[in-house]
Amino acid sequence: MQGRHGTEREKRRRIAVERIDYLMNLADTAASLGNISLATDYVKQARGIGMRYTIRLPARYKRRFCKYCYSYLKPMISSRTRINSVRKRVEVKCLNCGRVMFFPYGREKKERRRKRNERA
Repeated sequence: MQGRHGTEREKRRRIAVERIDYLMNLADTAASLGNISLATDYVKQARGIGMRYTIRLPARYKRRFCKYCYSYLKPMISSRTRINSVRKRVEVKCLNCGRVMFFPYGREKKERRRKRNERA
């Protein structure tokens, strides 16, 4: 049985998740309009909220900003994206700091294939 503080904590975490979603949507909108610096500010605010309430950002959000300088990654504007089929990964280079991030995709494709075969 949770006490009063447990329910308050859950309510704050729920609000924080909603704020993170809202800020990341604002970052997407700002980046699509060409304002990368504003999108980067939204990303930094969302990360700050996540750290304050110890909420992990979902993978779909983590792949939208640089892990090192936290700038918003817009393909062909603030990042370069390559597919390395030999190592089964996507390579994203941040054009602000020059770092390269790697995201695997072979395992994800196998999981999707396995789920599709289970349905059939």
